[in-house]
Amino acid sequence: MNNIVAIVGRPNVGKSTFFNRLVGERQAIMDDQSGVTRDRHYGHSEWCGKYFTVIDTGGYVTGSDDTFEAEIRRQVDLAIQEATVILFLVDAAAGLHFLDEEFANKIRHTKKPILLVVNKADNNHRLQMAGEFYALGLGEIYPISSQNGTGTGELLDEVIRHFDDPGVEDPDAGIPKISILGRPNVGKSSFVNALLGTQRSIVTDIAGTTRDAINARYNSYGQEFIIVDTAGIRKKSKISEDVEFYSTLRSIKALEESDVCVVLLDAERGLESQDMNIIWNAHNNKKGLVILVNKWDLIEKDHKTAKAFEDRIREGLKPIHYPPIMFISVLNKVRLFQAVEVIMKVYENRTKKIATSHLNDTILPYIEHYPPPIHKGKQVKIKYCTQLPTRTPTFAFFCNLPQYVSESYTRYLENKIREHYDFAGVPIQVVYRKK
Repeated sequence: MNNIVAIVGRPNVGKSTFFNRLVGERQAIMDDQSGVTRDRHYGHSEWCGKYFTVIDTGGYVTGSDDTFEAEIRRQVDLAIQEATVILFLVDAAAGLHFLDEEFANKIRHTKKPILLVVNKADNNHRLQMAGEFYALGLGEIYPISSQNGTGTGELLDEVIRHFDDPGVEDPDAGIPKISILGRPNVGKSSFVNALLGTQRSIVTDIAGTTRDAINARYNSYGQEFIIVDTAGIRKKSKISEDVEFYSTLRSIKALEESDVCVVLLDAERGLESQDMNIIWNAHNNKKGLVILVNKWDLIEKDHKTAKAFEDRIREGLKPIHYPPIMFISVLNKVRLFQAVEVIMKVYENRTKKIATSHLNDTILPYIEHYPPPIHKGKQVKIKYCTQLPTRTPTFAFFCNLPQYVSESYTRYLENKIREHYDFAGVPIQVVYRKK
């Protein structure tokens, strides 16, 4: 069983700082402005041989003018439902706040263990002040400093006492990672929520609603993978605040760590320069690539519309020619599960291995029929080819003069490989070795 620890509390008490300390890296975005975290954010941690998942949540608020207030509260409620242990964070520097009292009343009735964690208790005066939080009636208090780590050992000793088993070191190991990428407001979070059948990410009409890269486990029709909802990627010149800058960095990191990148386009806007930047980034990182055109329900169409639209995208994508393109409507749930099948097929293609004997029997006759062009009076002779044991499909051709093989001949070999073996959605590399 997976042990789960949820970090909850009002805004700006240091939940994301503490989350990052527990998971050992800066996964969650931290900023002095209130309300930076919105969705539930997951990471993995270990203490004294016990493994657990940590959930960072948005700050619990009532009666504010924040558009996201009700949705953040819902995400907090979902985290509490999932948790084995609840860490209720309060702020020693600010003292007891009416929102702390309100939240204490809200979670008091849960049957789960609640540990009251007094953060920012990093000097003697604040340690003495921490005693006022006993008034919340939640039992023992645990003074800590998430900034420098003081007191976290004693807190974690108490946390793991509530675990019945050691947990799983990395519950995500070996599971395909699929990142959902695109510009702001193309429907990434709605797509993730539609697949999961639950409100995993907060969705509004406001561009930039999602800030962190949000991981969720997807398991349906025998398919299991980790789906990563990311913040919309905009041009650098359009980024106006630190939080959005870090959001973009998290999205790029999610791209680099994924197996397949799914790029969502807006049907009303088509392929734009920023979409191309994302696609080239995925291509250069040798990721599987699927392009989904969302909001297809908003387009007036006849039997030729999709073909003409796809041709325009393919023209704009040149020389990247291998990604499948699908037209979907997240709102009307049109072709979503077909999209999942295509995504999983691309993942399989990325991990596909071709037997050397089969590859030579298939490709060498083409080389004999159309050998590499003579270069500087010298004939290039290719004798043998094999797929290298790399993470992405790479084919090595052994020859006498590897430096003389032209780029156009490399494209010819790649096309022949694709003709006979299904590598749709996957960049393949052709390299030459001296025989």
